Amino acid sequence: MSPNPRAEALRWLRQAEADLQAAHYLNDGKWYNLACFMSQQAGEKGVKAFLFSQGAEDVWGYSLVDLCEDAKLFDPQFNALKPDAILLDKWHDITRYPNFLPGGAVPVDLFEEPDAGRAMELAEEVLSFVKERVS
Repeated sequence: MSPNPRAEALRWLRQAEADLQAAHYLNDGKWYNLACFMSQQAGEKGVKAFLFSQGAEDVWGYSLVDLCEDAKLFDPQFNALKPDAILLDKWHDITRYPNFLPGGAVPVDLFEEPDAGRAMELAEEVLSFVKERVS
């Protein structure tokens, strides 16, 4: 853990923003499944940034819902973020692993531009929410 919680939070927030930029780049390249995944990653790292800003030391896991539960200990408003977190969490595995999909589907063939657009929108909402609390 960084001796400076704010510096650690800003480090994680910087990576979250870079992941969201990558999602936009992947969307432009029509890699919609990966744009969805990187959106989830942006949200996850954003909430972790908040937790680090509060001095949390044991921050782990990828589930935004679980991370929001942890964040609620510092700010009950994170409960309002959980509906977005649930939607982002669904893109963690099914966007990358064929065994999570029925009927022989492959992630690269299954996701479309509206999926990626929604995922990026949700990630932007999460990052905006977090930035208000970290800044």
